[in-house]
Amino acid sequence: MAKEKAYSKLGFTGDEMEALVVKLNELLANYGVFYQKVRNFHWNITGPDFFELHEKFEGEYLESATIVDGLAERIRVFGSHPFSTYAQFLQHSEIKEIEERITSDNMVKELIHDYEILLSCMVDAMDEALEIGDIGTQKMMQDLTEALEKKHWMYSAWVQRD
Repeated sequence: MAKEKAYSKLGFTGDEMEALVVKLNELLANYGVFYQKVRNFHWNITGPDFFELHEKFEGEYLESATIVDGLAERIRVFGSHPFSTYAQFLQHSEIKEIEERITSDNMVKELIHDYEILLSCMVDAMDEALEIGDIGTQKMMQDLTEALEKKHWMYSAWVQRD
């Protein structure tokens, strides 16, 4: 027998949407910090990997900007407000800024670590979406997860230089 719901926006109750928006905002905050962090790496990369990683990091921050926008818009679909300041991003992000200069190898290791944080946030958001039957967010998280898992594998292989 189908359970009866008090319908709200998009057929989800306020409580259901609130729990999902919390997870989406956490992912958004982490991506916001990640975006700036990888721009820092793009601007400050030096050494023999400069040309390769300078280009890769640019691709990362451009893609991250698109993802940040998509996450914020998804939150707006639910009638909620996304985090939108760096102060909010920093307060709610598990990803941390890097202020000191680090080597290219350590930059890539940071990306790999940050990917793991982002993937964890994606799983949390997916779990909330599955709980309420939100197929739009499920698909979004699935697409983001698949792409990020592949990048995690590729950068992990790059760090394991033989």
